[in-house]
Amino acid sequence: MDAEVINKLIDTAYIYTPANAVVNIVLAFILGMIISYIYRVTHRSMSYSQSFVLTIIYVTVITSSVIMIIGNSLARAFALVGALSIIRFRTVVKDTKDTAFIFLGLAVGMATGTNNYFLSIFTTLFLCIVIFVLYKLKYGILGGSEFILRFYMDRNKNENEFLPILKRMSKSLNLLHMEPTGDDETIFLTYDISLKGEIEAKEIIREMSKIEGITEIVLVSSKSDIDY
Repeated sequence: MDAEVINKLIDTAYIYTPANAVVNIVLAFILGMIISYIYRVTHRSMSYSQSFVLTIIYVTVITSSVIMIIGNSLARAFALVGALSIIRFRTVVKDTKDTAFIFLGLAVGMATGTNNYFLSIFTTLFLCIVIFVLYKLKYGILGGSEFILRFYMDRNKNENEFLPILKRMSKSLNLLHMEPTGDDETIFLTYDISLKGEIEAKEIIREMSKIEGITEIVLVSSKSDIDY
């Protein structure tokens, strides 16, 4: 009787053949590479990190392995949850879109780990196509040619010396920040501007540079979510 119980435990502990496990892990790695590549291509913000790209691949492969380890054993599932509960993750995800890529890696890893090859491949390809198409269509962006303009201006200068130029070259113009500098002789200004379709960024730099008393002009693209 004891031998039969032991044999049943052994049978349930190894529900994947070595060949099956290799296929699952290799497929998870390939799909994880595809997901990470799409992330690299479609990433817009300035918070790009190589470690996050690698994490997408790692999560996909590890999830596939974990699912195979758990198998159909409820005891192993609870044991794994208890073991992972001691880990504390304190990394803050700056871009909310990054979370979606992590969940995609988890879902694909779970699909490959449970031998759902069609589901894992279709999910990866379909979502990657959706992500790429939305990226090309610039879906969700409020407007084009949006920039953050920063410069220093002498205190004795009047805003009327540069505002007409900015209004002439931009569709919208908003003052975001005004701060006196430490030398008490200049003021640091930050504007959010949206240039007109025919105006290039270098033109506004050239025009602003002609104004005496305005220095250190910086124009930063804000088509993505950028902290300033």
